[in-house]
Amino acid sequence: MNLANKITLARIFLVPVVMIFLLFQFDIGEIQMGAVKLTTGELIATFIFVLAALTDGVDGYIARRKKMVTNLGKFLDPLADKLLVTAALISLVEMQRLEAWIAIVIISREFAVTGLRTIAVAEGHVIAASPLGKLKTFIQIIAIVSLMLNNFPFSSIQFPFSMIATWLAVIITILSGLDYFYKNRKIVTFGNS
Repeated sequence: MNLANKITLARIFLVPVVMIFLLFQFDIGEIQMGAVKLTTGELIATFIFVLAALTDGVDGYIARRKKMVTNLGKFLDPLADKLLVTAALISLVEMQRLEAWIAIVIISREFAVTGLRTIAVAEGHVIAASPLGKLKTFIQIIAIVSLMLNNFPFSSIQFPFSMIATWLAVIITILSGLDYFYKNRKIVTFGNS
């Protein structure tokens, strides 16, 4: 258990903290930001979410720089990303800021790629995150943060940034999933059961 893996685990432990602040109504008060009203809990959840998302770059940087790249890290890092994104998406559906079908498409892709990675491990291979997969995670995080902040600061100029970011996240999510399966098609034998 090296430093990079500990940072990744910290990201996993921040997932329920984000959900608690996002979903439970705290009587701390609301903050008016132009046309948008946000609870203090939503702002705290967004801050913690961004902090957790930033650890993704930190753990990868440390692992590569200090030559701490391990199979455990290759497994935990994408898992931590998936848990963080999945929890946020489900929370946003609950808050009625995201349509359920969008969350289902994104989460389904995550399950499919996780299944592919599980098959790969059984075959003795580890599938590391691809550049397109990393781009997907980055765009998903941008979309989630904009939805958590209810399109602030773009709501004051009536620019649908959250909607654009969400659609882009869906498209990149699907493309990156197809990319993983295409590049690793030899690992899965679809003809055998």
